[in-house]
Amino acid sequence: MSEPQIVQIKGIKDGLLVTLGEGEWAGVQDALLTNIEGKASFFQGARMAMEVGNRVLHAAELGLLRDRLSDRGISLWAVVSSSPVTEQTAQVLGLATRLSVPRPERTIRPLDTTLEGENGVFVRRTLRSGFKITSHGHVTVLGDVNPGAEINAGGNVIVWGRVRGSIVAGADGDDTAVVCAITLEPTQLRIANLVANLPFKKMPSQPVCAAIHDGTILIEPWKSKER
Repeated sequence: MSEPQIVQIKGIKDGLLVTLGEGEWAGVQDALLTNIEGKASFFQGARMAMEVGNRVLHAAELGLLRDRLSDRGISLWAVVSSSPVTEQTAQVLGLATRLSVPRPERTIRPLDTTLEGENGVFVRRTLRSGFKITSHGHVTVLGDVNPGAEINAGGNVIVWGRVRGSIVAGADGDDTAVVCAITLEPTQLRIANLVANLPFKKMPSQPVCAAIHDGTILIEPWKSKER
């Protein structure tokens, strides 16, 4: 009788679904990366969701795998697990914990309040070295901003992922603009006419928001505020 596969891969509507079998995390992770390297052209640019069963994963482990996948041109967007710890870890890293399921019976109720929208650009992918986004409005990225990638926005910059590239917010002189990210380690960060001079490698391992306060760029935990 053949042994069960450690890594099983299948295509789904939102990209690829990888199911990881039992075993030590280091070995399972290496098996996945070996599989990917053996089919590099197939995986290049892919969006990946992972099922990890009841395996307990912490931010350092899951974040490292996400970065190693990103280095291979793969965007990890979801981690499905029966472990509450792993599920919370995925949510902190900005990853989905459920796979989308069509619900045709669902109806959308109109809002009672009308909100005025603003101009912006939405990008659903990781920005690799050489990519540059320029907009006079806001820029939102669902993915990472790798070293060598640039974002230049007239408004706010929101990155649901890890920033290691160059970010400019409020490029047209808007000193109320902000830069928010799950992990903020940019090569350069500028808001309006101010350039941040901070030890980004020592930033807390939690979502943060950079904004101008009293003529200085400060970085604080990213928390919603009721107004």
